Amino acid sequence: MSEKEYLVISRGKWDAKASKEEIQGAIDRFYVWLEGLVEEGKMKRGQRLSDRGKTVARKGVVMDGPFGESKEVIGGYWFIVAASLEEAAEIAEGNPCAEYGLFYEIRPIETERASAFVKTTETPSEVGSRNSEVGS
Repeated sequence: MSEKEYLVISRGKWDAKASKEEIQGAIDRFYVWLEGLVEEGKMKRGQRLSDRGKTVARKGVVMDGPFGESKEVIGGYWFIVAASLEEAAEIAEGNPCAEYGLFYEIRPIETERASAFVKTTETPSEVGSRNSEVGS
């Protein structure tokens, strides 16, 4: 089975009960963990995200804040290289920051171009239903 890339989105906030020293320890262990996986070819670096931003919707609609309707903080992203979504999740479970309140959304990277005729995450459910009927 060939390996694919998975986007990992870091979400959440640090545990309010954890000391700054405990959190810093988790951050330091994260960077050691990350570098080891990058060297193994199992991870690609991403970036931390600023708390500033804009959300752009339909033409002329721009809102302050990078989070849209999300009530969760998105702190950063990186990429895992794995043979399956399950393997990617197992790798992400090793992140030391998860012990202190952060959690991770893992999504396969789609390499094909978008199409209005193929069901995707952006496709309205009624269009997806029609497409599956047409393709049957």
